Amino acid sequence: MPTSLTDNRASRDAILGRVKKALATPGDRSRARDEALAYVAAHAHGPRPSMPDDLVGRFMQRATDMESTVERIGTRQEIPAAVARYLDALVLPPALAAQHSHAGVCWPGLADLDWAGAGLQIEDRPTTGSDRLGITGCFCAIAETGTLVVLAGADAPTATTLLPDTHVAVLAADRVVSGMEEAFALIRRERGELPRAVNMISGPSRTGDIEQTVVVGAHGPFRVHILVLG
Repeated sequence: MPTSLTDNRASRDAILGRVKKALATPGDRSRARDEALAYVAAHAHGPRPSMPDDLVGRFMQRATDMESTVERIGTRQEIPAAVARYLDALVLPPALAAQHSHAGVCWPGLADLDWAGAGLQIEDRPTTGSDRLGITGCFCAIAETGTLVVLAGADAPTATTLLPDTHVAVLAADRVVSGMEEAFALIRRERGELPRAVNMISGPSRTGDIEQTVVVGAHGPFRVHILVLG
């Protein structure tokens, strides 16, 4: 005899009741979370490509393959000059001349840098929609695919700085991990739970949906420049 809708609901309610009971106290919640993390850590991964010892080098190569541009710098104080150097070297067609701007917005954690000394006009504020340049940090990066991982949070207002035409991202060299599995493990370890948004950025925005013609800048930045720090 087919299972009735009432039986399905009763089974569902019984399962949810057991879950709620197991998570009734802080100690139970902590124990349940630890058990869930242990399960995830022990879960076998599918086939994965081998990674070299030099994860930073692998990331830089794959990011370049994804049509990002990459520069390695030594110290945090070098960031403004490196951004100015990148912008000065941009060669854009006349139709995109307005994008060749030295003014833009940045994350709060980068606001203290000497932008003016490098000839840049950078403000710590949400974008107005007309900004041409957005400068961000990132949580980590994935060597396997050349992908930046950017998390939403009070220190990382992603929606305010990923909209401009040019995205410059600052990546600490020691935050490059092998693959997506390691990236999510790092999020769980350092953040405890997933934030409201996890953005994975593999090069400039592009689409080939219309007549199989690749269009750059369709949903976001026309270009992504990565400064690998350290």
